[in-house]
Amino acid sequence: MKVIFTKDVKGTGKKGEIKEVSEGYARNFLLKKGVAVEATAANLNTLKNEKKKQAQQEQQEKEEAINLKDNLADLTVEIKTKSGEGGRLFGSITSKQIADELKKQFGYKIDKRKIELAEPIRALGYTTVPVKLHHEVEGSVKVHVKEQ
Repeated sequence: MKVIFTKDVKGTGKKGEIKEVSEGYARNFLLKKGVAVEATAANLNTLKNEKKKQAQQEQQEKEEAINLKDNLADLTVEIKTKSGEGGRLFGSITSKQIADELKKQFGYKIDKRKIELAEPIRALGYTTVPVKLHHEVEGSVKVHVKEQ
């Protein structure tokens, strides 16, 4: 019997996959638990429409990420902090502080985990920080650390 999985089933199939399984397994487990539906023409059409809608949504997210990348390239985030001799900071500038300043100064809400700071900034001056906006789109933002 052909079924369309609505959820991942370990060892059997993933969501959206169409597979041939034994009739007893399908009727007594998969259909009863609601993790799969029978592969009828109507259900196949629904699956096709869902995949098309998901592809459109992913394309839209990618376009938004590209626009955000272009906007971030023109920005310079200014962070004021206390520093000692030779431009060394007391403490350091983390990705959380950069994300907070981006939101406060420019209104862009970017998750701190998407800001790929190899190590915290510990000196005054300009630093270019990479930002992962989408799994295919990566941008960067300039951070200017100056003395308070």
